[in-house]
Amino acid sequence: MADKLDLDTALGKLQGWSKADDGKHAISKTFKFADFSTAFGFMSAMATQAEKADHHPEWFNVYNTVEVTLTTHDAGGVTEKDISLGQKMDSLAAKLA
Repeated sequence: MADKLDLDTALGKLQGWSKADDGKHAISKTFKFADFSTAFGFMSAMATQAEKADHHPEWFNVYNTVEVTLTTHDAGGVTEKDISLGQKMDSLAAKLA
């Protein structure tokens, strides 16, 4: 099992992420894209990455917006798995902007 990180430490490794509003030991970010197709393409590409890492995001999509929450459930909070997936999401989102 991965070690749970302090949220401030975790957020220091990412750009534009924040503590989740729902009281969980989780981080969140809202990604906005030009249109639905780009948002859906982002989710499809990230689904492949998440499956390879065996680490799956909580996310919600409406039109061009994708809201993401990351936490490692079996660790009870944010771990390096979340940081890695968040960095991949940031990288892909920047390419799609």
